[in-house]
Amino acid sequence: MGLGDIALACCEVLADELSRGGVRHACVSPGSRSTPIALALWRHPDIEVHVHLDERSSAFVALGIAKATGAPVAVACTSGTAAAELLPAVVEASQARVPLVLLTADRPPRLRRTGANQTIVQPGLFGDYVRAEFETPLPANDVNVEWQRTGLLAVSAATTAPPGPVHVNLPFDEPLVPSETEAGASDGRGRPRLAVEAPAGSFVESPPSKDVASIVRILEASDHGVLVAGGASSAASAFAGIASDAGWPIVAEPTSGLRGQDALTAGQALIGDPGFLSAHPPDVIVQIGAAPTSRATQAFVAAGSQLVVIDERHLEPDPEGTAAARVHADPDELAGALRDLGGLPSRPGSEWFAGWRSADERARTALDAYLDSIEEPFEPRIARDVARWTPAGSTLFVGNSTPIRDLDLTMERRDELRVLANRGASGIDGLVSTALGVATEGPTVALLGDLSLLYDAGALLWAAGRTVPDLVLAVVRNGGGEVFSLLPQRDLRERRELFTTPHDIDLEALCAAARCGWSRVERAGELRSALDGARDRGGIQLVEVAVDAERGSELRGELRAAVAAAVG
Repeated sequence: MGLGDIALACCEVLADELSRGGVRHACVSPGSRSTPIALALWRHPDIEVHVHLDERSSAFVALGIAKATGAPVAVACTSGTAAAELLPAVVEASQARVPLVLLTADRPPRLRRTGANQTIVQPGLFGDYVRAEFETPLPANDVNVEWQRTGLLAVSAATTAPPGPVHVNLPFDEPLVPSETEAGASDGRGRPRLAVEAPAGSFVESPPSKDVASIVRILEASDHGVLVAGGASSAASAFAGIASDAGWPIVAEPTSGLRGQDALTAGQALIGDPGFLSAHPPDVIVQIGAAPTSRATQAFVAAGSQLVVIDERHLEPDPEGTAAARVHADPDELAGALRDLGGLPSRPGSEWFAGWRSADERARTALDAYLDSIEEPFEPRIARDVARWTPAGSTLFVGNSTPIRDLDLTMERRDELRVLANRGASGIDGLVSTALGVATEGPTVALLGDLSLLYDAGALLWAAGRTVPDLVLAVVRNGGGEVFSLLPQRDLRERRELFTTPHDIDLEALCAAARCGWSRVERAGELRSALDGARDRGGIQLVEVAVDAERGSELRGELRAAVAAAVG
């Protein structure tokens, strides 16, 4: 058996262990040095392989699949700068607690720092952004158990709370191709499984009794509480139920999974109105999940007289360090402990709760009335209408910058809609790729800005002529990075050239090159029918919505005034 056969056998052992640990998908980019691991993943009966030309895009597709499934996904690439291309998605996965297993092929260690072609120092490449790092020995007849153990440890490290990316560096010597090129030719399949002891997990335990007691003291003392549900807090439905029973209004971000019947439907509009807040100051704010996305929620949380943060997943749910109490625990586990102690006093009909609910209804009515009066496309209305249209049981993937903030402002209650976003590091890179990954698990709608689309246009082009999932891309064309019109940079005379970066790229021509569908919306009332047509055609469909960015700034001011008048 030649060295190529031995390398494949070692990789098959590794792939078996990844599969046993829950890996069902792998994203692979072409390369010579990665031949053994690519073959092992491709030939594995329980792993579906997705091939992508661009390693950066490939890693973001894996991120999307992992977000959609909740299971670890493998990413395999060749050596050198190909491995470095994974870094943006690794950072997002690390910050957002998404399990990825990075399989980077490498030259033999003896070639490092020698100037050998396509050789860089890959161990340590991802720094603190990986949960763990492993390097396998060079393939040999007597190292199979080490390769198997590496697979076991890698999946365990990626999925143990808090989950995240893990790096496995795989050095290979030549030859890289097995002597028999057909599947099953090596002895990698069918060998008895080696006995490898699983590592002890370091899972987060139930909240300590002292944490429960301290929370009970704070919450029981407050008649005027508010629950803020940040991103990815969908596992906190039990805690949200306790808050609702206690008469606490719930301000839930779209990505929290709690934007349902118990949540305020215009929470962003309320807490962004100084007049309302001055008349309704909370005694205590409980934040569950990640740090808030929108500036209004960030300011609301920071200004609270007492802030309690409950979270076990996120890197830093209290980045400003303003919390009076921090509990590193699953919110629903904490809710169970609170119920064991009798829960919170039930005040569902309290004057406090009624005041927030009444104002919320007036704010919602004012929001919708104003948005419906605008026939020109306007970003907040686009966000509301896309979320309103997205079919039940589908996934809405929303881009960063303006789209996520507009969705937070205008999205109505939706119990049956999952909303995902790349809010770990909040970049605009890889958003099309992530949406494609999410779409492998079912119909998906993505709400993106035009720069986000262009930044990841390679993912769209690579899909040309291939079997693709159903994905509707609703793209707001506002002439560039108009989020800066909402930030202090708007007053700089260089704003247009340095920050907005306007463009005149023809998105219809881009879609033609990518062989995906395209349509354009000129009036706000046309969006729903355009989305209907895109869904009916299937595959990848782009709906371009043209927006006058300068006019949009004026309309935002009018919208705020309408809400203030309604709740004042």
